[in-house]
Amino acid sequence: MPQSVIGRPVRRLEDPRLLRGRASFIDDFRLPGMVSMAVLRSPFAHARIEAVDLAAARAAPGVLDAFCAADLERPLPEIPVRLAAMPEFAGFLQPPIASGKVRFAGEPVAVVVASDRYRAEDALERIPVEYAPLPAVAAPGDGASGPPVHERAGRNAAVRYSVGRGDADRALARAPYRRREAFRVRRQAPSPMETRGLAAAFAPGGSGLRLWGAAKIAHYNRGVLAEAFGLPLEAVELIELDVGGGFGVRGELYPEDYLAPIASRRTGRPVKWIEDRREHLMAANQARDLTCALEIAADEGGRILGLRGEIVADVGAYVRTNGAVAPTRAGQFLPGPYAIENYACTVTVALTNKTPAGTYRGPGRFEANFFRERMIDLMAGDLGIDPAEARLRNLLRPDALPWPIGELIPGDAGTAYAEGDYPAAFRTLLETVDYPAWRRPAWTDAAGRRHGLGLACFVESSAAGPPEHARIAAGADGGVEVRVGSSALGQGLATGMAQIAAAELGVPIETVAVRHGTTSLLARGSGSYHSRSTVMGGNAVAAAAASFRRRCVEVAALRLNMPAAALEYRAGRVGGLDVAALAGFAAARGEALEAEGSFDNRGRPAWGFGAHAAHVAVDAETGEVAVEGYWVVEELGRVLNPLLAEGQTRGGVVQGIGGALFDRVVHDADGQLLTGSLADYLLPTAADAPRIVSTALETHPARSNPLGFKGAGEGGLVAAGGAVANAVARALAEFGVEPVETPLAPDTLARSPPGTG
Repeated sequence: MPQSVIGRPVRRLEDPRLLRGRASFIDDFRLPGMVSMAVLRSPFAHARIEAVDLAAARAAPGVLDAFCAADLERPLPEIPVRLAAMPEFAGFLQPPIASGKVRFAGEPVAVVVASDRYRAEDALERIPVEYAPLPAVAAPGDGASGPPVHERAGRNAAVRYSVGRGDADRALARAPYRRREAFRVRRQAPSPMETRGLAAAFAPGGSGLRLWGAAKIAHYNRGVLAEAFGLPLEAVELIELDVGGGFGVRGELYPEDYLAPIASRRTGRPVKWIEDRREHLMAANQARDLTCALEIAADEGGRILGLRGEIVADVGAYVRTNGAVAPTRAGQFLPGPYAIENYACTVTVALTNKTPAGTYRGPGRFEANFFRERMIDLMAGDLGIDPAEARLRNLLRPDALPWPIGELIPGDAGTAYAEGDYPAAFRTLLETVDYPAWRRPAWTDAAGRRHGLGLACFVESSAAGPPEHARIAAGADGGVEVRVGSSALGQGLATGMAQIAAAELGVPIETVAVRHGTTSLLARGSGSYHSRSTVMGGNAVAAAAASFRRRCVEVAALRLNMPAAALEYRAGRVGGLDVAALAGFAAARGEALEAEGSFDNRGRPAWGFGAHAAHVAVDAETGEVAVEGYWVVEELGRVLNPLLAEGQTRGGVVQGIGGALFDRVVHDADGQLLTGSLADYLLPTAADAPRIVSTALETHPARSNPLGFKGAGEGGLVAAGGAVANAVARALAEFGVEPVETPLAPDTLARSPPGTG
């Protein structure tokens, strides 16, 4: 079967429609009779609700309905945990609307439905709410002697567990060299271009529900909502529109996914809700916010003998759908791509009166790599070893693979780092940046800025989780329609799936149309997260293509009155009959020329790996950091489309630079959000993007899937914090500045004294 389409730099098939303004995002969507929903959110981070008066809002011009928790016929079920679920989280789940108490500033208290958005928001101002403020738990540990965020749980640590392998305590006790440091990655807001939104329409009599604006995991959300509203699964449909970015924050279940359907059912009208940017910054999932006390042990030559960490994650006021992913994965990935036989880590998931946390691109990996890669540079400096040499002495070598990682997540027996040559990938990076030229001390340019280069290595899992599904059908015009359970979040899904289908079927890519994400297209689908759409969705398309080829042979055998064994599918034809002819013959028999396929890697992720280098220039007087150049080398197993892969890397690098230098959600001691606009919450702009050089390696195809793919969505981001921070430390070495916290803003650098050793 010809495979020439795979590996080609095919331009995105999605782009012409987007560039011509023909996209349909959720705010473009209209239905006859549609009305608007607005949400009244708590101004307090922690308070009891004494009374809510909706009379004036209900009487406001254009208002169709206003309701709070007391107006609902029955309590709504709490929003379930989707990933990294643990029994201990049962007491910390969020209801769709507050009842009796609010736990973060921004929590929904009441809802207004009006003829348009302006009238709905005006009516919110007519709702007086009596609050009895309570002391806010502003940081993990603050609630030890204060009120619990959740009374029924009686504690503010949802769970605390320990993982590891070997004997870290013994290794540290006997090591010639030890160092302990405390690190922190501050809270961030993923901030896609398009904020959250949805449109809901209950069928008359409440017999069915349609919800537009689905993203990421439509089939999973359909099941949860069907159960929540007491509907059969087939009576609920979630429909995907164009999506302006995901990054972990979009597509998860939120209170509004329940409130909009309730509003539609109560009013008998389709209801739309769109959040503004302030709502997004205060109510959508935030991310990161991890601290780590890390201790390393090594011999005099810099060989790491042991690693011990204590990770604390501030997940905010509730454990939401994927809020525990970052802390659990940080504990898993803290040892990284190194031959560390002795490792121990405690992980604490803590509750505070802040916006709940979720995932942000590279959850847990960005944090763990920052902690570990900074520590390796600190160790190298103490021992007088070049940072590159310190890594080469510890990176896992090919003869050590597969490397069992042990049970580093509770209940997960773990797997093993699979195929690869980590030192070779790192050497490729060193050659690309001409590392010998950087061995000299940091230098100062004509403007007085000090320059430095930082390094970081990583290993990355992708595409674990449930199976993915696809269907391929042919039309009488010879075109091929591919349906896949993956969702589009801007990653070029339609292009990639069309390439795979065209290659597997031997047909021109122009004849392939891809549909995705909507629950009525396929009975099952697992969506797009954990860099899984190409690996899982792509292999499902390949499986469907294999079944489709067999189906074509069966139909041709009937048409030609020949045994199927005598026929062969080749480049879209069987026995002289093309796909159009076969589809027409099947249709005349009342049948369809179609086939389904699924792919299940049985929980075996595809393991990628690589390294980053960052060149920074730092103004020592102001603390301003500029990234001048950036290099990424990443093993992708097999590259589906070089343009898509490079786009993922470049976007990831810029987001990683944002996390390293800019992104910082700030709450005060009362839990009030101080970064509620893009004037206060800083994001990287085009002016902050450096020259980026990305190198995709294809030396070790993944053994966990037939096509050999590895996820490409997060490798450009996960090591950025460590690489940039190491570069800043190198640039400011004469001042003894050792960054231990991101973002590396001027005030943060000013608080970065030499490490304690």
